[in-house]
Amino acid sequence: MQTKITKLLGIKYPIIQGGMQWVGTPELASAVSNAGGLGIVTALISPTPEQALKEIKRALDMTDSPIGVNLTILPTLKPVPYREYANAIAESGVKIVETAGKNPQEVMPVFKEAQIKVIHKCTSIQHAKKAQELGCSAVSIDGFECAGHPGEDDIPGLILLPRAKDELNLPIIASGGFGDGRGLAAALCLGAEAINMGTRFLATKEAPVHQNIKQALVNADEKQTKLIFRTLHNTARIYKNKIAEQVVEMEKRNASIDELAPLVSGLRGKKVFETGDLDYGVWTAGMVAGIIRDIPSVAELVTRIVEEAKDIIKERLIGIIND
Repeated sequence: MQTKITKLLGIKYPIIQGGMQWVGTPELASAVSNAGGLGIVTALISPTPEQALKEIKRALDMTDSPIGVNLTILPTLKPVPYREYANAIAESGVKIVETAGKNPQEVMPVFKEAQIKVIHKCTSIQHAKKAQELGCSAVSIDGFECAGHPGEDDIPGLILLPRAKDELNLPIIASGGFGDGRGLAAALCLGAEAINMGTRFLATKEAPVHQNIKQALVNADEKQTKLIFRTLHNTARIYKNKIAEQVVEMEKRNASIDELAPLVSGLRGKKVFETGDLDYGVWTAGMVAGIIRDIPSVAELVTRIVEEAKDIIKERLIGIIND
């Protein structure tokens, strides 16, 4: 399956693993790349730029295929040395970076000098246009269905993707709600050149999370997510558990971020993945959980998605025209 994205990134299949906090490890990323997709190491899992460099190099040693690195730039209470992380990424020799969160303008000079292809993740056409102006090589368009931060416009991928295709001159990656061959075929029809999956890769054998998390996604339906931080205009979609329900109730009473912080700590989310206690903290999951029904290996999943998409395109789409 050759598209503008597979040619741009040098990968076999138009399937990309999203950068996920606590999940985007060298083990998972290399498994995705070895399966023909693009694996992504999450830089900020590492507490320092120096440690991030070691992890990226470890990932590169685990595959002969292209691999990428995610650098998410967010407003934080404590300063994060994003420029230093960018320098470490450039030093590693990796040639693909996924940026997310705030405008990546402050780190773009580092990546451009190192001839790194930058994919910026966007939740609106406005942000995608800005990424194009900054010189990004591609954009990942996040629909409202996605896990994590879907933006504040509540526009689903069915609308965002064709809008992006109409407005942009660079390749588009579809993100949010994708987990099988039907989604890949649909994304290609809507103008995307690849799909980006986070939640679906969470439910694979190689994902570095407790089995309880994987099984919870298998058992979930499409209503098993919750939107928090709506009152703070920093909406996040997470798995619907006791903490999520508590946060939403507190927001109804106009709770401040200082009041919510102890409940939504990232370290509590990390503990969830380690221990399998689903209610200990918040952890991101997308609506795509509703179509996750097994826990395959990464290679099995990627192969299945590609073959299913090919069958849909050949038998369903071309078949309709021929009939």
